[in-house]
Amino acid sequence: MQNAAEDAKCSGCGLLVAGGKIGCRAIFDDLCAREWNNPTSYRYHRMFVDTYCLQHTDEFCASAKSFAAHLTGLCAAFEQKSHPAVFKAVNHWLSGNPPLAKPELPALRGALTIAEVQAETEPFPIAQAVDRWARATWQAYAALQPWSRRWIEQSFLMK
Repeated sequence: MQNAAEDAKCSGCGLLVAGGKIGCRAIFDDLCAREWNNPTSYRYHRMFVDTYCLQHTDEFCASAKSFAAHLTGLCAAFEQKSHPAVFKAVNHWLSGNPPLAKPELPALRGALTIAEVQAETEPFPIAQAVDRWARATWQAYAALQPWSRRWIEQSFLMK
C-alpha cells in the first residue's frame, strides 16, 4: 500500500501536489487560463507548453512525432532564439510523417516543476520562471539534445 506522499506525487514531473498527476494538470490548465488575461510572448508560451509536455511524456509525448515536436521546441528556444523559421520548418517536416525513432527518455525530467511558475503573477517574473523551468528540463534531456539538433537540421533539408 502506498503512503499519502506517494499518492500526491505527480508521475510525470514528481511534483508533490494534491491529486498527483491530476493536480499537476490542473495547475497547467489554470496557468494556461491565466495567460489569456496576462499574455506572455509566443516564445514563453511555447516554452511553457513544451516543458510541461516533456515532463509529462506518457500523455504528451507518447509518439516519436509528438516527442520530436516538443524537444525541438526547447532546442529552438535556447539555440535558435525561437526563430519562427525553425518552428515553421519543423512543423512542415513533422506534418510529412518522417520516419522517426523515439529514444529512451530520461527518468528524471528536470530539477524544477511547474510549481516554479505557479507562484508568479506578473508577466516578467512569469517569463523568468518559465525560462528557469524550461532550462532545467532542457538540461535533463542533455543526452537527447543531439537528436533535436539533427531533427531541426533534417527539417530544413526537406524544404
